[in-house]
Amino acid sequence: MMEFTFLMPCLNESETLEFAINEANSAIERLRLDAEILIADNGSIDNSAEIAIKNGARVANVKIKGYGSALIGGIKAAKGKYIIMGDCDGSYDFAHPDLFVQELRRGAKLVMGDRFKGGIEKGAMSFSHKWGIPFLSALARWRFKTDIRDFHCGLRGFDRETALKLNLVCPGMEFATEMIARFAQSGEKIVQVPTPLRCDRRSGKPHLRTVRDGFRHLKFILFDKRNSNKLEV
Repeated sequence: MMEFTFLMPCLNESETLEFAINEANSAIERLRLDAEILIADNGSIDNSAEIAIKNGARVANVKIKGYGSALIGGIKAAKGKYIIMGDCDGSYDFAHPDLFVQELRRGAKLVMGDRFKGGIEKGAMSFSHKWGIPFLSALARWRFKTDIRDFHCGLRGFDRETALKLNLVCPGMEFATEMIARFAQSGEKIVQVPTPLRCDRRSGKPHLRTVRDGFRHLKFILFDKRNSNKLEV
């Protein structure tokens, strides 16, 4: 087993995938990490898989559709003790994962990025997200008894074995909330680090659907049946 896996969910990301992989490769070289780059391909019909392999990444094909499904498949396929995950649309900086690496090595089981502390590039976050994310995060903090400020930040690091034991199952975007909820319920150490958010480098429409995905997060927060039970891992 190697120490780190850089995990990126992918659905037709041919425009930006090479950029994201190259950033992760630069971090691996600069920090001298024992690491791999794993692309969890969720049914791409472009040449994303070919681009990934050409640039030294490994590809795990995940047939069940959805953001959460792709990441669950990627977590299972990962070879690293620790996983650093993030979108491959260019919005997250894979070239400088230093704080994630440091905190994981210090014993944190989940390291969450905080975009509101790290800085948001002009145009990188819509107005609706700037008020919707803090609202949902505040509700989730109350519901799951945690102090995480940015529940929807996609750049995060975690201990793979712990994540597997938590039995994460949400197939859609609400997976982002489920992950934090389960780590919080387990009593494991969670750390937050500032993370910059850049503009999406893709020319097409994002996969995120604000209203639909927002309601999925809200439904999970309000009706999750495991939220009152302390999980043992």
